[in-house]
Amino acid sequence: MCDLREKLIHLAHCPPVTWKQIFTLLQQDSSLQNLYDYSPQHLQKLLTLSFERACQVKKYLQTIPIQAILDKYEDEKISCVTIMDEQYPLLLKHIYDPPWVLFAKGDLSFLRNKDNLSVVGTRTPTAYGYQSLKQILTPLLHEQFVIVSGLAEGIDTAAHELALTENAKTIAVLGGGFYNIYPKKNERLAQLIAKDHLLVSEYPPGVKPMKWHFPRRNRIISGLTAGTVVIQAKERSGSFITADQALQQGREVFAIPGPIFDEASRGTNKLIQLGAKLVQHASDIEAELKYVRS
Repeated sequence: MCDLREKLIHLAHCPPVTWKQIFTLLQQDSSLQNLYDYSPQHLQKLLTLSFERACQVKKYLQTIPIQAILDKYEDEKISCVTIMDEQYPLLLKHIYDPPWVLFAKGDLSFLRNKDNLSVVGTRTPTAYGYQSLKQILTPLLHEQFVIVSGLAEGIDTAAHELALTENAKTIAVLGGGFYNIYPKKNERLAQLIAKDHLLVSEYPPGVKPMKWHFPRRNRIISGLTAGTVVIQAKERSGSFITADQALQQGREVFAIPGPIFDEASRGTNKLIQLGAKLVQHASDIEAELKYVRS
């Protein structure tokens, strides 16, 4: 019989089941003891599903060979960290909707590091964006900060690569599974991070990234850290969403200002108007986070 953590992992592999529905199941039965005994009719009522969708959930629970999948992950050095596990990151556990399961590849100790710092920004940075990133982050990397970002093109990629260049540490949070790295051009970078750093996703390895995955992914980027740095962002962008989620999570938000005529700086300048800390030097970030690190 599966224990609670294996049942959570099993549910994470059932595409029709949402975060909220797993929450409902846990409210009904905190140990998920009766999970495999529920009829489609009971699932339909409990999870507010159509009968067809409830039948799908029942079928997935009956047919997904979870133990075989776990054995495969072990062979591939893929870890499944559930919210009940000791390795689960404390900061992430305290957001509104923490992932029930994190799929991880690499050094799990990074998950509970106090010095994690999120870095997000535009996919199309200017020379000013790249220069700002290097000037602000390099001193922090020398102070053992671990850079958390999303492996996207532009600022995310530059932040991960800077950490590697400076022999520092980095975590990449994906919007899909490990078998479907996006963007494809970052497959090599993902391999390097998985080898000596850490790849993380709330999606099982076989899941392809979907457009709606990325806003969900962003809450993990901000949730893993006490502070998020935004380096160039349009007003309506994934980076702006990440910063907004960080604020909702009660985390620090830092923004590097830019020229008022530059569209890539409108989001960061707006964040400063809304209360984000204006960053000119690495020490501006260190000063705010020193109490968290102690």
